Amino acid sequence: METTRIGRIHYLAPSFETTAPATIQGFTTRHEGISRPPYNSLNLGMNTDDSPHNVEGNRSLLARAFGIPQERLVTVRQNHGTDILVIDAPNDDFSHFTALEADAIITNQPGVMIGVTVADCVPLLLFDPAKKVIAAVHAGWQGTAARIAAQAAEGMKQVFGSRPRDIQAAIGPCINPCCYEVDQPVKDGFKNQAELWNAVAEPAGNGKWRLDLALANRMQLEDAGLVPGSIQTSGNCVCCQKELFFSYRRDDGETGRQMGFIMLKEA
Repeated sequence: METTRIGRIHYLAPSFETTAPATIQGFTTRHEGISRPPYNSLNLGMNTDDSPHNVEGNRSLLARAFGIPQERLVTVRQNHGTDILVIDAPNDDFSHFTALEADAIITNQPGVMIGVTVADCVPLLLFDPAKKVIAAVHAGWQGTAARIAAQAAEGMKQVFGSRPRDIQAAIGPCINPCCYEVDQPVKDGFKNQAELWNAVAEPAGNGKWRLDLALANRMQLEDAGLVPGSIQTSGNCVCCQKELFFSYRRDDGETGRQMGFIMLKEA
């Protein structure tokens, strides 16, 4: 994925294959916002100690860059669970969804930008060009252990009739195994996925493992029926690349959030 820019927004831009450009999608960096240290500067996360005024201002910058009113930028209260918000009807104001708890959003509504905020966890974007359905997914280790990305793909199938082989996916910047050592409680969370754990967790000694969250989510999507060639991964480690990304682990929790976002274009 290449870094690009629109307005003041610097972001990584995955590309989805379709007969005509049908979506806008990307993963933001930390640049060109208005927040002050340690949230400098494009902090898009409401669940931080940053000034809400600054976060709203940053979200307004993102919405304006893509030509939509801010009330059509939809996020939710993420809680490392498996709840999925489905938006399947038009609405004049989507801002009330921000109070709902979920870790994935699915919609078939054009002109609505859905997003998830992250600082180490995996942001995933899904797109079905056949049914014109999109999803944004937040997957930390708990969500990954619960197969939240695969559940989102299944939700697209159940609600909108998507076929897994038609779904394309982009796995955004997250903490990589070089910087992500986990302990026994995390391993216990994957007790029902021993084969997956063995493939994505490398022993690091002293009862710890280096966990590859991006690979785990890729494998789960493939297991859900997505074609391997339709899944792209950024490969960026947010913990290593301080100049580009926020990282909760690197910054001891005092940091901002980047966003994975996707929107169906209006006809």
